[in-house]
Amino acid sequence: MPKASDLKRGSVVEINGEPYIVINIDVKAPSSRGANTLYKVRFNNARTKQKLDETYKGEDVLGDIDLERRQLQYSYKDGDDFVFMDEEDYSQYNLSPDSLGEQAQFITDGLEGIMGMLVEGALIGIELPQSVVLEIVETAPGMKGASASARTKPATCSTGLVVQVPEYLEVGERIKVNTQEVRYMSRA
Repeated sequence: MPKASDLKRGSVVEINGEPYIVINIDVKAPSSRGANTLYKVRFNNARTKQKLDETYKGEDVLGDIDLERRQLQYSYKDGDDFVFMDEEDYSQYNLSPDSLGEQAQFITDGLEGIMGMLVEGALIGIELPQSVVLEIVETAPGMKGASASARTKPATCSTGLVVQVPEYLEVGERIKVNTQEVRYMSRA
């Protein structure tokens, strides 16, 4: 059973008999002596997608859930749903854009390294790889002689994601984007 201090973004726990995925954790460390560190956690119900905000002390214990993790690859879009294929047995799982939320902005054709979270054989969510490669489809023209530091400009990627990139990058270039912090890392 996980403690509140062990929770990470993407962790799955059981609350009131339902699986909840950790979306965000805000750690508050009070300055007074003897005060406990508080963890304000935002959860998303894995089935109904309802949000839940809870505050825990570091030693609070949450319910464990029987969760299976499988290596998946993004296959295609079926209507609005995203279809993922299990890399071991080739079974397919659908997830709606609502289930993915902001993660949908990182998904490109053939994306590998996705970890699927299954409860009772049903896909409830995914964990993206640490970084993905995206193509810039719209940005201001590159500046000749622009330095690699400090100044940035917004760039729209092929999936619709907008990130700040160095001035010297141009349309058509492929960049590596950190999926946790949603920021430019390097050229791909």
